[in-house]
Amino acid sequence: MQNITLRDIAKVLNLSVSTVSRALTDSYQIGDKTKKLVLEYAKAHNYVPNRMARGLKEGKSRSIGVVVCSIDNSFVSQMLDGIDHFCTANDYQLIIMQSKENFEQEKSCIHLLYAGGIDGLLISPTYQTTDFEYLKQLQNDGLPIVLFDRLSEHIDTHKVAVDNFNGAYNAVAHLIKNGYQTIAHINSESKLNLTTDRFEGYKKALSDHNIAYNEDLVKFCNTNNLNESLEIAIEQLMSLAKKPDAIFTATDQISTKSLAVLNQLNYKIPQDIALIGFSNTDLANVFNPALSTIHQPAFEIGSLAAKQLLHLIEHKNEVIFETILLDTELQSRASTKPRA
Repeated sequence: MQNITLRDIAKVLNLSVSTVSRALTDSYQIGDKTKKLVLEYAKAHNYVPNRMARGLKEGKSRSIGVVVCSIDNSFVSQMLDGIDHFCTANDYQLIIMQSKENFEQEKSCIHLLYAGGIDGLLISPTYQTTDFEYLKQLQNDGLPIVLFDRLSEHIDTHKVAVDNFNGAYNAVAHLIKNGYQTIAHINSESKLNLTTDRFEGYKKALSDHNIAYNEDLVKFCNTNNLNESLEIAIEQLMSLAKKPDAIFTATDQISTKSLAVLNQLNYKIPQDIALIGFSNTDLANVFNPALSTIHQPAFEIGSLAAKQLLHLIEHKNEVIFETILLDTELQSRASTKPRA
């Protein structure tokens, strides 16, 4: 069945096309009675707006490009949900692409999105990304860009993430409060703020509680070969003369995979070693044992990032950029219960 058009509605209701268009966009120029008449007819006849025609009229594609590491991650999917919710409410469509933690693939994704005429770009860079010149060039060419979750000082724009420093600090302080003293830290190999801020939060919590920093207790894993790299890191930690009695893990994947590795190596959690990490998995309560986590407001990160980008699309000459850092939440479970 062919979709009806604005002209079809206008003809049936004996109105002008411009009146119908304004009624459907809730214009103040149209009375409530006319709006109700048009909306009821449009709904009854399954009217679908022509996004392309509207975009051509406005000089926009009304599409947003989104680049993330991978969508098979609960934290990422929750952020995407927030982005989708805000963009849909503002009549923008999303084109989502995955970098798979590969810098060259990230650049290819963005090239395709830009060539497709997106109005703006939301990007959570790969852990390996250190060169932001190509993004700055796109900015100079007029493309609005917002960073979310994974931030960098190498590009000036709106940025949205969590307060990674305080989230890490609170995780380590929680372990210390529960009686753990030899606390290891497993992080990703990256120069992004997410990695450095969580590492600094770990060190600051130790310092504030008079525990000496020991570099032997810190491991940085290769995210492109995470399973093998993580298993080696944990085996090295557990072979130290003075084994750690707790581990603070810095990312969602490292946190959940560490629990699996420790179980495979027959360590009892938390009797042999406690574990806490950044994770938004819905399975934290059903793991054995239940996993203590630093929970991030993923939906809000996505929604706020989308809001910032749409604002930037409407104000392309914006020169004062804002970095928004949201609070995390410590969720204490069995994997960090107090030592006897």
